[in-house]
Amino acid sequence: MLRHKYGKRGKKMDKKPLNRDVIKYIAMVTMTLNHAARVFLTPGTTLYETLIYIGYFTAPIMCFFLVEGYHYTKSKLKYALRLLIFAVISELPFCMAFSEAFAGTNGIAYCGMNMIFTLLICFCMVWALEELKSSSLKIIVVFVAFYLSMYSDWALSAPMFTLLFQWAGRDEEKIKGAFAAATLLYGTYRFMGVYGALSTMGSFVYALQNMAGPAMAGVVIVFEYNGRRMEKWKNFSKWFFYIYYPAHLALIGAIRLLG
Repeated sequence: MLRHKYGKRGKKMDKKPLNRDVIKYIAMVTMTLNHAARVFLTPGTTLYETLIYIGYFTAPIMCFFLVEGYHYTKSKLKYALRLLIFAVISELPFCMAFSEAFAGTNGIAYCGMNMIFTLLICFCMVWALEELKSSSLKIIVVFVAFYLSMYSDWALSAPMFTLLFQWAGRDEEKIKGAFAAATLLYGTYRFMGVYGALSTMGSFVYALQNMAGPAMAGVVIVFEYNGRRMEKWKNFSKWFFYIYYPAHLALIGAIRLLG
């Protein structure tokens, strides 16, 4: 029933060139560029800022596919447990990589929960919203999800993206609206974060730069995504992201600590 509510892949999507796995690989590249810039480059430089903004492509893409995965998985419990296991595995590499950038220490310190924890929070939020009947309880679930996300990577933005994509389902017009709203809301969030510290025009330019990644994610999903997975190497692609995430963080962290 949930799959029926979510909708089927439209016929127009068959003509589009990019499948889910290819888009995920692109998101992994942009994420890696963002992480490398945050750890190794000097803030304020053109290269640093460019790679940071490129990396904002990743969050809306992963939240979009999280919602898809929720509706297509054969076992929601196994999906949630998989997220939990790899979130725990990734936490030490996450702290190895970002302790200096996020916690201001050259060693290893706790610097918040990693992105897979955030995806787990969002997955559980969608699951609870699907199962609960009470509107009051649903509001509480959303509040708790947003609150918990404040202690993890992609704070506030990930549950916001997830709610929009859950609302959109597979309706192509709603997906366009969801990505437009996600981009504008993310830009507003960034604008408010620097307003006062920067001039109004400076805050506006900063917001526009931050909106580039989510906007490009919307372009890719709306105009290029065919709704399919790779025909070959499905299991490899399924597990590669889970393995790559802690592995690339461990590598970045090791280079930082030994450098």
